[in-house]
This record gives sequence, C-alpha cells and structure tokens, in this order.
Amino acid sequence: MRSGRVKEQDETDQQLSNFTMSLIGNTRALRFGRENILLGEEELYLDLSQITPRTREVSGRCVSVINMLGLHELPQQSTDTHISHLLRDHEIHVFLYVLPLGLLTDEDKMVLDWLQRTFGEKSLDFVMIVFTYETEDQKDTVIDDLKKNAVLEQIVQKCGKRYYTCDKRLNNRSEISTLLERIDRLISQNKQACYTGEMYKKELKAKEILTKYSKSQRIYQKTRSNSDEEDRTAKKSQHAPKRGKLQEFISKENKEQKINQLLNSINLTGKYEDKLKTDDFLEIRKSPSQHKEPCSKKTMVQIFLQRLFTMDYRARYTLVREETTGTSTVEPGGVQASGLERGSDFFASIFNPKSASEAKKPSHIHPMDVQMAVFHCADRFLQQFMVTKLSQCQYALPLLVPNPFTQQIEFPLWTFHQIKKSWTSVDKSGKIISNSQPVYKAETPMVFFFRLGTPSSSKSQLMNSLINEKHNTFFHRQCRGNSKACLLMDGVVEIAWYCPSGKDTDHFSDCVAFCNLHGDAAVTGNQRKLLTEMASVSVVLISTFEANDKSKAILKELSDSPRPLICVLVEEDSTVNGYKGKFKLGLKDRNQFDVSEDLKFAIRQGLKRSNTTFKLETLKKCSGIRVDEDDKDCKRGRKAADEMINRLKDKELSSIKQKYLPCQGKPWHDWCQKNKELHRLQGNNLEIDKNAIQQDMKILRYQQNVCGSSCLVDAFVSNLHSMTVREAMYFIRWVGILLDDFSSDKLSELNHEYDEKWKQVLILKRTRNKSEQLKEDQKRLEKISNKLSAATFGLEHIMREMGQLYECWRSLYERDHKKKDLSHFPHLAAKLMISGHPMELMDGDAAHVPLIWVTAVLDEVIKRLGDQRVFVLSVLGIQSTGKSTMLNAMFGLQFAVSAGRCTRGAFMQLVRVTEEMKEELKFDYILVVDTEGLRALELAGRSTQHHDNELATFVVGLGNLTLINIMGENPAEMQDILQIVVQAFLRMKKVRLSPSCVFVHQNVGDITAREKNKEGRRRLQEKLDEMTKLAAKEEVCDAECFSDVISFDVQRDVKYFAQLWEGSPPMAPPNPHYSDNVQELKMDILSRATKSQCMTLSQFKLRIQNLWEALLNENFVFSFKNSLEIAVYRKLEEEYGKWTWSLRSAMLSTEDKLHTRINNQKLHRVEETDLVDEMRKTLQNVEQSMKQYFEESREKETLIQWKGKFQEKIKEVHNDLVKRAKGKLDDIIIHRRVFKTLSEKKTLYEAKLFERSKSFGSKLKHKASDKNELRKEFDTVWEMWVEGLTHDIPPVKDTEISKDVISILSESYEWNLVHTRQRCKEYKIIDRLTDHSSYVTKRYQLKSSEDKPLTSEEQDSIKTLITSIIHQSMDIVTSKPVSKMGYNISYIQEIIQFVKQNVSKHESPKYVFKKEFMVDLLLHVCERAGDAFAEHYKAFREANDPQIYLAKKKPEYFNVFQGFCQGVTAAEVLGGLICSGLREPILKSVYNQTANDLAGEIRANLPAFNGNRSNLEKHILKSLAEEENFDKFMLYIHNPREHFENFIRDKVNQYMTADNPKALTRIKGHIKHKQQCIITAAQTATAQVKRKKGDANMWLRNFSDSLTDELEYSKDHLSSKTCQDITDFDFLEEVVKRELNTVIEELNSSFTSLSDLNMEMFRERPDEILIKHFCQCCWEKCPFCKAICTNTIEGHTEDHSVPFHRSGGVNGSYYEDTTNFLVEFCTTSVASKKGFRTSPDLNEEFLFKEYRSAGPPYSDWSITPDLSELPYWKWFMCRFQNELEKHYNKTFQGKGEIPSEWWNYTKQDAIESLDKYM
Repeated sequence: MRSGRVKEQDETDQQLSNFTMSLIGNTRALRFGRENILLGEEELYLDLSQITPRTREVSGRCVSVINMLGLHELPQQSTDTHISHLLRDHEIHVFLYVLPLGLLTDEDKMVLDWLQRTFGEKSLDFVMIVFTYETEDQKDTVIDDLKKNAVLEQIVQKCGKRYYTCDKRLNNRSEISTLLERIDRLISQNKQACYTGEMYKKELKAKEILTKYSKSQRIYQKTRSNSDEEDRTAKKSQHAPKRGKLQEFISKENKEQKINQLLNSINLTGKYEDKLKTDDFLEIRKSPSQHKEPCSKKTMVQIFLQRLFTMDYRARYTLVREETTGTSTVEPGGVQASGLERGSDFFASIFNPKSASEAKKPSHIHPMDVQMAVFHCADRFLQQFMVTKLSQCQYALPLLVPNPFTQQIEFPLWTFHQIKKSWTSVDKSGKIISNSQPVYKAETPMVFFFRLGTPSSSKSQLMNSLINEKHNTFFHRQCRGNSKACLLMDGVVEIAWYCPSGKDTDHFSDCVAFCNLHGDAAVTGNQRKLLTEMASVSVVLISTFEANDKSKAILKELSDSPRPLICVLVEEDSTVNGYKGKFKLGLKDRNQFDVSEDLKFAIRQGLKRSNTTFKLETLKKCSGIRVDEDDKDCKRGRKAADEMINRLKDKELSSIKQKYLPCQGKPWHDWCQKNKELHRLQGNNLEIDKNAIQQDMKILRYQQNVCGSSCLVDAFVSNLHSMTVREAMYFIRWVGILLDDFSSDKLSELNHEYDEKWKQVLILKRTRNKSEQLKEDQKRLEKISNKLSAATFGLEHIMREMGQLYECWRSLYERDHKKKDLSHFPHLAAKLMISGHPMELMDGDAAHVPLIWVTAVLDEVIKRLGDQRVFVLSVLGIQSTGKSTMLNAMFGLQFAVSAGRCTRGAFMQLVRVTEEMKEELKFDYILVVDTEGLRALELAGRSTQHHDNELATFVVGLGNLTLINIMGENPAEMQDILQIVVQAFLRMKKVRLSPSCVFVHQNVGDITAREKNKEGRRRLQEKLDEMTKLAAKEEVCDAECFSDVISFDVQRDVKYFAQLWEGSPPMAPPNPHYSDNVQELKMDILSRATKSQCMTLSQFKLRIQNLWEALLNENFVFSFKNSLEIAVYRKLEEEYGKWTWSLRSAMLSTEDKLHTRINNQKLHRVEETDLVDEMRKTLQNVEQSMKQYFEESREKETLIQWKGKFQEKIKEVHNDLVKRAKGKLDDIIIHRRVFKTLSEKKTLYEAKLFERSKSFGSKLKHKASDKNELRKEFDTVWEMWVEGLTHDIPPVKDTEISKDVISILSESYEWNLVHTRQRCKEYKIIDRLTDHSSYVTKRYQLKSSEDKPLTSEEQDSIKTLITSIIHQSMDIVTSKPVSKMGYNISYIQEIIQFVKQNVSKHESPKYVFKKEFMVDLLLHVCERAGDAFAEHYKAFREANDPQIYLAKKKPEYFNVFQGFCQGVTAAEVLGGLICSGLREPILKSVYNQTANDLAGEIRANLPAFNGNRSNLEKHILKSLAEEENFDKFMLYIHNPREHFENFIRDKVNQYMTADNPKALTRIKGHIKHKQQCIITAAQTATAQVKRKKGDANMWLRNFSDSLTDELEYSKDHLSSKTCQDITDFDFLEEVVKRELNTVIEELNSSFTSLSDLNMEMFRERPDEILIKHFCQCCWEKCPFCKAICTNTIEGHTEDHSVPFHRSGGVNGSYYEDTTNFLVEFCTTSVASKKGFRTSPDLNEEFLFKEYRSAGPPYSDWSITPDLSELPYWKWFMCRFQNELEKHYNKTFQGKGEIPSEWWNYTKQDAIESLDKYM
C-alpha cells in the first residue's frame, strides 16, 4: 500500500504513515486540547496553506491526520487550489465525517453535500461517520437518533452505513484504537485503494466542462429572439438539440483533453504557454542514446529534436517504449509477448480472436503528433530551426496550421526564411539554367492534393512517388509508427518542393511546389478554398462509394472551374484520361508505378495549361489567416532591418562594403601588413624603425577614423541598443536574411563566372606549355575573386566593422572623453555570442586576428557569464570538405554552409553544458572554432603554404581537440594537408602545448568494410610518419613518427564518415548513417573531453594572444610566450611564498620557545629531531595545503609539471630552517657553557649586594624619611661594593677591528699600498663604480686595441663579482655569534680568505686584476664587516662586563636598601625585587614575539609584500619612478639585492612609524599575556608551598619553573638568606601582583605608537625576517639588458625570465666602436635578423633570434619578442638622459639617438604600465 508523501514541521515526525485520514465537519463537534489524540491543541488552520498532514503516533502506529474541519464554510474557489496541491502530494484513505450526537443542524447536513460537490460521488466510498458525545450517558443514543431522524439515517445510508462513536475530546485510547481497526476494515473493503489526486482532477475537469457549457449556453440564449413563437418552438425541441450541442461541446473538450494528455505524456506540460527555446535543446545534456529504441515518452521530444538537428530523417520514426504491467514483456523490436510463450494453445488462439487479442494493445503516439506538438510548443526561433532542419531532411513543411485549441489557421511564414532551394532546369534552347532561391521568394507552379471523405488509399504515399520514390517526403499510413489516432494533423497543410537536377530522369522540368491538405477537405473548407484558388493544378482523391452531397458539391464546383483538376478515384481501375485540363484516373487493382506515371503525365499536362504560379508571401494577404510575422516583436525587428537594408538599394554590390564598411577595407589591410613588418624588423636601428612602423600604423588608424561609422553601422548598433532581447533576436535574424537576399543574385552570377574561368585555368595548367594565356586567365581569376570578396556581404561584415571601429577608438581616443564612446560595442557583440551567434575570430579577408576587439568581446563574455571553463574544439580541412556541415549537425550550430567559398577566416561559437553534465564533463561550455578551408586561396592563384601553416598552427594551438577533416581516404590526395597538420602539432610539442586530434574521413563509400579501412589506416599512419620526418627537419626537431609528436592511436583516432547524401542532390535526403557517425564522434569527443585539460575563458583569451603574437613573428616556437602557463606559475609562486612563510614563522616561534628554555637552564641539548617534532604539525599543514592546491586548483593540469619540484623545494626549505635553527640554538648552549663561571659570579655578586643592601638599610632606618640622604649614602657605598666584588676580574676590552684588518692585509700586501688605498678612500665606492678599467691589466694588447676600454659585458661581470662577494661576506658576518661569544680576529681572517678565493676563481682570458683591486675590495668588505662586528660586540660587552652588568642593577638594589630603611617586610622586598627583575624578560619576550607578528602583519597588509617576487619588483619600480632619485635607480640597476633590502627596510620603517592601533593592541596583548602567566605562576607556587609546607626557596623554584617557556627568568641571584624571613606566601603573592601591575603599566605606557619600539631590542628584526624571506630568490641577470630574473625560487630549474626587459642603455651598454648608448630592447632585437657577439674579441656571431645557440648564460634565458610599448624604461631614459650620459660617459647620439616618440611618455604612463606588464 502506497501512502502519501508527508511534509512535516517537526523532525521527530519524519516517518512513513500507515494511512492518511481527513477530518471534515463542524469544529463544534470536537474539543481540542493536549489530550486530543488525533488533533492536539491546533483547533483551526491559520491559513489554507497549512492544510497538510500531521503525523501522529496512535496505538503504536503512525497515522497522518488532515484537519479539514470547517473547510466547507469557505468559498469553493478559495479551497480548490489548496486541495489540488494537497492531493498532488498525498492520498486520502478515509474521510472521517464528524457529527455531534443530538440535534442535527442545517450546517451539519451541508458538510456531506460539500464533500460530494468538492470531491465527487466517488469520495463517498471512503467516508466513515464519527458521532461524538459530550457525556457518557450520550454514548449509546446513536441508534435512537437514527430512528428518530430520517435525514440522519439517509446520511448514514449514503456513507455505506459506516459509523462509530467517540468522546468529543478524542482522548479515549481504547476508542481510538477501535476506530483505527474500523478504518483498516474500510481500507480492506476498498482493496487498499484511496482517494487520489487523479480522481480530484477528473472531478474538477467535469465541473469545468459543465461551467464552460453553461456559460456558452447563456451567451447563446442572449442572442435568441424574444418572440413567444420562437420560445414555444424552442421549448418543444430544446431537449434533442441541447443534447447534441452538449455532446459536440464535450467532444471538443475531450479532444483538448487528449491534446493536453499528449503534451503531458511527452513531457510538454505547460510548454504551449511557456514556449520551448532553441537553447534548451542545443546545450550538451545527459540524454538517452538516440539510437536505442524504443524510447520512453518522456524523452521522445528530446530525441526527436536531437535527431532532427543532426539531419537524421529517422527522427520521425522513433518508437515509444510502452510501460508494461503484470507478466507481459516487450521483446526487442517492440513486440509484446503474452501468455503464448508460456505454454498456452497457439493453435486455439488462431481461431479464437478473443484470446488472440487478450494482450492489451499499447497506446501509441503518432509520429506526426510528436512533430506538431513540438511545433506548437516551440517559440518562433525554434519553429524556424525545426522547419529548416525538416527541409534539409527533405520532409514536407507545415504551411497552414490550425491552432489545436482555437482552430484559427496560422501561416508560419517566418519559419521559411532560412530555407533555400537549388535546382537546375533546361530551357527550350537546351541551355542549362541553375537557380538558387529562398523558398519564400520562389515563384513556382503549385500542385494541391486533398481528399474528400476517407478513401482507403493514401494520398501522401501517392505524392511521395511523384517527388522521391525512395524517400517519404510526406508521412503516410504505411510509414513506420503510424496509427489511426492522430490528433494534430487534421486541417494541416504541408508543402514540399520538387527540384529538378537538369537530367533526363527528372519528373518535372522545373521546380514545382506540392501542397498536401490533411484530413477531409469537406470539413476543412477554409484551407481547401484558399489553396484551390492558388493552385496551378488541384488533385483530389475520393471514394465514389462514400461521396456525400457535400463532397459532390465541392467536386462540381472544381469541375466548373477553369483551373486544371485531377480526380483520383479509389474504386475505379481506369488509366488517365481527360479533356481541357480535367483528368481522372483510377487506383483499383493498379500498381503504384503505373499510377505514379499517369499522375505525373496528368500534372505535366495540367501545368502546361495553367499560368498560375504560387509564392509563399501571397498567403499573407489572405483573410482569416494569422501570420506569425505579425507578432509585434517580429514586426519591429523587420521594420528596423528594412530601414537599414533599404539604404543599400540601387547601390553597386561590389562597392557597398567600400562605402558602408570602410574601416575593414584598405586601411585595415595595410595596417595588418604593417603589423607583420613590425614583428619582422630589419635594419640597423631597430627602435627607430619600430617607432616609424608604429607611427605608420597610427596614421592608418587615423585614416580608419576619418572613414568613421557609416549610417548602416549606426543604425545597426542603435537598434541593438534600444531593443528588447526578443526584438533584437528578430532584428539580427532579419538583417541576415535581407542581406542574403540582397547579395544572392549577384553572387550567383559571380560564382558562375568564377567556376567557368577556374575550369579554363585547370585545363591550361595540365598542358605542358605554360602560355601567356594562363597568366592572363589567372589575373582574370584574381579580379573575379576580388569582386567576390567585395560582393560578399553578411552580418559578419557588419560585426567586423564594429570591431574595427572599436579598435580604432581604443588605439586613439579611449581617454578622450570628447570623442564618441564606443566602449559598448564589445558588450553588444558578447550578447550575440552568448545567444548563440558565431563570432569572427580571424578576419578571413585580411588573414589577421583583430586582437583588441576579440579580447574585449571575450572580456565582456566573462563579465556576463563568469570565467567559465571551456573545452575548445577546432576543425581543420581542405575547402568544401563539409567541416561546417559536420559541426552544425553535431551541435546544432549556425556556421555558414554552402558549396564553394563559405567560411573565411575563423569563427567561434559557444555551446552550453547543462548543470547535470558539468559535474561529469568538468567544464561549462564547448567553444567550437570553425575555420576556412586550407588551400582556399589557391583557387585565386595565390601562394597558400604560409597562410595554411599559420592557420593550422593557430587552430591546433587553440583547440583541446582538433578535428582533421579529409574528403575521401586516399593518403596521396591528402599529403599537403597532412604535412601542414603534422608541422602544426610539432610546433605545439616544442612550446609545451598538448592538444589532441581526430582524423575524420568524409564521404567514404563503404564504411562498414572494416577490413578495407584497416588498410586505409595503415597507409594513413605511414603517411603521417613520413610527414613527421619532413616537418621535423624543417622545425629542427627530433621526431621519427607521428606518435612522437602527440599521443596518437590510428585505431582510435581515425573515424570514417558515410556520404552526406542518400542519393543524388537536389532531392536526396541526408544519409542517416552520416548522422550516426556524427553522433558517435560527438560522444567520443565528450568522452575525451572529460580527460582533457580545459581552459577558462580568460585563459582562452590569453592563448589567442600568445598564439597570434608568436605567429606574427617568423619563428613561432622561439616567439611563443605561454602566458597561461606563466600566470599559473606566478600564482604558484604566491602560494609558495605563503607556504614558506608558514614554515619560517613557525620556526621563529619554536626558536623563541627553545631559546627561553636554554637561557632558563632547562634545556642543555637540542637535536634536529626535536626541531622536526616541533615543526611536524606546521609541515603537515603546509603539505596538505600543497596537495589541495595541486589537486583541486582549476589549473591542476598545468600545475602538475611543477608539483614534484615544489614538494622537494618545501622539504629543502624545511630542512634548511631546521639546520639553521639548530646552529643558532647550539651557539646559545655553547655560550651558556663558556660563560657558566661568569654567570655563577653574577649570581654571587647579586646575592652579596642584596645582603649588603639589606644590612646597610637596616642600619640607616633613622634616615628613612630623607630620600636624598639615603641616595647619597647608597652612592657612597655602591662604588666600594662593586670595586670590592670585581677587583679580580678585568673589564671586557674594546675591539680594534680596523687595526686587525690593516695588520692582516699588510702580511699579504705592501704596507704602503694598504695605507695608501685606505687613505684615498676610493675603496668605499667600489660597489658603485661603473668603470673598472683602472683595476685591470690586459693580458695581451693588439695595436689596434691598445686604448680599447672594457666592454659592457666585462664591466658587468666585474660588477657582479663585487656585489656577490659583498653579499656573501655579509652572510658570513651574520652567522658569527659575536653578540653571544664575543669577537675573534679569526672572523676577519676567514672573510679575507673568502674574498681572495672568489676573486681568484674569476678568470678572464683578456685581463687580470691589479693589486689595487684586491686591496680596495678587501678594505671595503672588511670595513662593512667591522662595523657589523662592532655593533654586535657592543651587545656582548654590555652583557658580559661585570661592572657594566652591575651598574644596570644599581636601581634594583637601591630599592632593596630603601625598603629595609623604611622597615618593610622581607616579602615586600622580595616581591619588588622579583618584579623589577621581570621587567627586562617581559620586554625581551614581547619584542621577540612582536618581531614575528609584525613581519607577518606587514607581509599581509602591504601590497608590495603580499604576492610573489614579481609583485615586489613592481612596487619597487613604482617607488623608484615616484621618487625620481637617479642614485637609487643606479643602485637598483647595478646592485639590485642591496636596493631590495633597502626597500624592505624603508617599508618596514614607514609601517612602524605610521599610526597602527591594531599592531599596538597586539603588542599590549602580548604584555597582558605575560602578566597573566606571571600571576598564574605566583598562584601555582603559593598553592604548591602551602600543600607541601615548603619554604620561600620552594616558592621561588616553582615560580621560575612555571615560566620556563614564557620568560628568560632565573631565581639564582635570590639566595636562601634573602628569603629566610618569609612565611606568609599569600602576602608574597599579593605583593608580586601589586608590583607587577606597576611594571605592566610602565611597559604599556612606553608603547604609544610603533615608533616607540627599539629596533635594537629585537633578537631578529622584522625587516631582517622579511629580507630573508624575500631575498632568497633568483638574482640572475639577463645577458643582454641585465634585468633581474623574477623567479621566487632560488636555484629554479626553469628558464630565467622577466615580465619585461630594458633598453641596453639603462645599464650602460653601447654600440661597438662608438660611445653611443645602445637604445634597443633585447625583446625587439630577438624579433629581428640582427646578430651579436658574446665578446668583442671573438669573431663568431650569433643571430639574436637564435640567441640560445650562444650557450650559457644566453641559453638559460627565455626572451620572447615583445613589441608592446614598454613605457617604463623609455620614460626613464628620457627623464634621466643627462644623468645617464654623465654617469656612463656615453652619449645618446648617432645610432643611440632616443626615438622622438619616447619623449611622449609621462611618469604616470610609466607607473601605469607596470600593472599591465607585471
């Protein structure tokens, strides 16, 4: 038993019910309350929406209770909707009609009437009356009440005598339990049935029909005459006519109901009003296989449309899988098996019709009902798409369509506008005439077929024999799936055209339209009358036996008409005979062929006699017909399109584009040529040449701007902007239609002329003698080709013009607000692209990609859709091999298809993926790229090899998968295309792109011959391997076979397609096997797509830019810049920075903790394993974050190549941090051991000082009131005490590092030399020198080069050596524990030795260093090291000199002395001493924690530090430009690491001097935390001492132990004598708390801003932490311009790279043998044919474009051509021209002249460019 679905509010009620009961009646019959078992306290529903089941547990069962009490009192209309909703989800097993015992009121009686009226008579089968009593004595009065009250007894009778009595409160569990048993009995009697929503729907429908009929009768009666005679006549005959009209009305309603049932059964409920749209069926959806039959009714529409869109004419014949019950089964093929197979008597069933038909016949859906149901439920655009596809399938099209509900005739003229028919006819002179026309304009004879009555023969089948004997153009009764029950075809007129091929086998000599009226023409008189008047010939099929008076009258009328008429008589067997255009022929006992031939003869004769022609548009003028084009939106779209196209009338077609679309003409083509020249620079001064070309390009843009926007484009844009979405859709479609109409006639003539001339050229080419005639014909062919190109005018050209206008505006006037703003153009184009229109990607006429326009449109698409994931599918193939046709069939796209010159350039179109498929496919859209055919330009006699290579490389690079479309299967014929394709894939392999491909052989004769195809596959593989070897030689690459280039399986990646047409055009339908092949390929593509690395739209945009920029350069592989990969790597670097920061930050915290333990003497040894354990959790978190990033990122397929390297690098960083931390901690432990004696002495000193202060203070109690006197007394004895304690320990001496340096250097070099170099001070600027010539001596000197200075490369080499030595030496300095262990002369010796070794390694074949260089470098390095050592030694001296140490302690002991003078207790003194001793540890700990916090906060909050290395450099460059400080620029250029460090220090200082309340709050939070730790330690110590009855020493020990990990605090200086008098530990605790508050207040007050922080107090300063984090990166310099590699990782394995390079003059480079600066950028040079030498002394020269061949360091760099503006360094050279000339002693003259255009760049331009390029 199925129970209703329950919707509950209480979670405890979520369980299945045994049954559902509904309570009806008056609320006074029951009493509500907590004890009410069925209803509880809820007396009334608050609103009707609350009428819903409540699940209750009754007698151990779950029962759903619906409270309908009082519902009968509400208006019927207000309750019907809510009851419908209730019964949609629930079923009712019993209605409990609640009646109170006693007096029966009228209101009680009406409840049952309400139930019958609302739920129908059937509801009485489910009613049980429940009589309720107030008191026990009423309980047994029910029988008496029934006997007394006849009405009550009648009510009980109606309810099947089912009643029961219950307490009004419904609280008696026994009664309720018995009630449930009664209900079970009722359910059993009803055979588990229940009242359902279906029953309720039938009742509502019956009421609706009666209401409608009553309303119609009232209207009818009002129109009747009021005369008495008419009234009497009406009364006499009212019953019979009334019944007839009602029956007719019900019949009509029943038909509507059947239509609605049909719509519901095929899942079209509500779609008649809310129309289906094309997009709903063109998206990639999860659908049942189209080829598995039978299908379910619910999927029938989807499968029908999918098949139709793929041009599969079997769409009509899809079988429906019937839902079977019982033991019946459905065998394959749709045959239903009954009991015959289970052993019944088959022989008996033959003669027993009843048993033979026992199996229930399945309900069947007529195929044409499916087609027409979809047509009625489709919007106008889907209708048009459907009809276009029906036409392609050579099916008849709906011409006149009665509305299924109103019967109004509709003429869907709009749906015909995209259909063209082509035919060939022969005129009387024998000349062949080719015609191609849109069918709505075609004026042809029309033959009209109809029937009178219901003859036994099929009219449609007869018509098919006239049009195509092998194809069912019209559906007929013998077609698969036919049934008699067809709902939607009566009155429908279909039309089809017969198109001759110009051959003898043609049935008719010219195009003829055939119209077919479905149903009895006597009934559908409007359609018959209309079409017989327009027909050239009418053909009527009639059975003379069934002809009635009406049929005869129609025939008589037609016979009397002068128009030709053919009567086809079912019962006659006569051949054709006729007279004066009237013919008759019989069908009886005649074969189909003879009848068909006779009918053709009669039609031909009739056509000769008739001058009438038929044109679709004439139907618009007929009255009584609704034309779909009369829709308001359609009319507005048409009107706007007409106004726009009318501007073109009377204009010469070949000149229209020049006049109305001038921007895409000569200026644009010249601009494209200049752009190619720009990318292939030649000449001596590249920057001057480049700027000259760029100026020419700018002039061409100005020329485009002069042309401006034409009135045509303005009208187009204005209409798109002002229209609604639907109006715009009509407008766009109308513009395309009207433009095609406008240009089709002229294009047809030009195409014919072109074909004829091309044939002549081919003939001449075959002759051996290459005559002048051939050249002349080829020139003529070129002219015709140009005319064709000029005359081709479509919607794509208007969009192209918009693109050029936008590019021109962007290039010239984007910032000029006075000019017309065109920023909305990409928005309009994006809307069109999203709505399913193809978008031009490559201009086929200019063979150029308009990058500015394409990227702007894609940006708008991304804004509207989001950065969606796309799978890019592209197609390549020779011209006219069916590429666009295949894509259109596969995805239902709109790429232009026609024989000959169709697609030009490349177009892209989006195909949406449904939500359910996104999870499976892992992308949101398929982006399909259709291209022009390879060898397309060859027809014009032009060279195509380079163009085809470019196109193939571009398309293959764009696509995740490329379909290689080949006509036929002969590898010899496809050799050219294979070589192009292989070369394209080889290029992709070299630039690390990995697309895949599938070869599609079109038009293969016998695709089922697998063995034959095996041989074809083998030959293809051999040819591919052969082409791979040829391409590998050209691309200088090692590849022996095609599978070396890409992953290719000849069995899996080669597909064979059947021929497109099943027969010979123009009347041949598409081959269904072709559609099967297309769908199989589509499924294969989707399967591959799930495993493919998809792109986002933004990545696709970048891929377009990268590919096209690389193709513009001659060397694609060398020029390709994978911006997608670079962007992904930059993001990875940012994440790497976060991971390493997590490790570094965690290690700093660990060091702080262990450092504190060591200083507290709680840790005496640190193992690496201890540090690893401390870091384990952080490392695991980092590794988990890495795993998640690499596995879940949208770019995971790109990231995978770096996963292993970065995992290893993180391990290296972790291990290095562990190793360095262990070294630091070991140094501290050693320091503790070395200075243990000193520490013990310090403790002893302090103990003695305490005792003396206490003793002395006790003696001077009489002077306690005079603080000044006490101070004098204490000062007097203090010096004596310190002197007495430290007399045997000498003070720590100052260092004399400079003397050590001179002494050590003098041992290796002459004393005079060292002193001379020291006095002259030149060594101080050795790191900033630009000319090092004075420091070297040439090894040999040629006479011609005696005065030759060092080359710029040599200068840079020495500069790099100096910088490297300085930095590495300072690293050595940092590693020495001077502040802990003191200074040792061996440190200086080590540094000097290090410098000497590194200089000796720097060998040059041309020069050696002088002694002066070595001495100056050593002096410079040692001076820096000495300054650092001195600073660290100062801290050591303060910590370890006893006198300095004790001097710091003087205030503490004065307080002790003063306390005892004033008579305070020992506890107060000790507490004060403890807290004063805690001040320094608290401060130190807070500083250490703050350093890490501040570094992290600065990294997170300052934009310069919250990204990767490239981001940091961008901010440094911005800072340099803003400051305009030349010296800082020079430091950055020549010593970048030092500048980086300075920049970090400056930023940290700025941050710390700025108002930063958040950071201050954090510092004070640390202080508060330490305060709490100390208080807790004091409380713990007090508790421990009390519990163990310990002394003050125990208290101190517990106190200091509790602070082991928090503070560096020791109790050792507090001796037992100090604490011996203390016994009140609670008081000691209070003293500590009180004194601590004072200390904390002082500390808090000392931090009012971050600037109050003393940088010397940090163990490791925040800027040092950030410097270590950011400066452990790559510092390699470009070998040409010295720009620094921006890779975040030191020692990375990838090529060095920078976002943009510099002009050579920035670092002092100059032209050889001149003093002229080198102004060229190396990114410009590598695009040219210029050469360079690695050294002036070497004769070998390398081409810039092959710079890697020069070996390291050149081969370690990735330098791709970049012809963008790069304003930054251009502005720098102009701004600091004089400073640069002075600094480098070179000039910007001659070759080194700064191009004039560079002076236009401003500082703002320079700064803004950084965001663009970095």
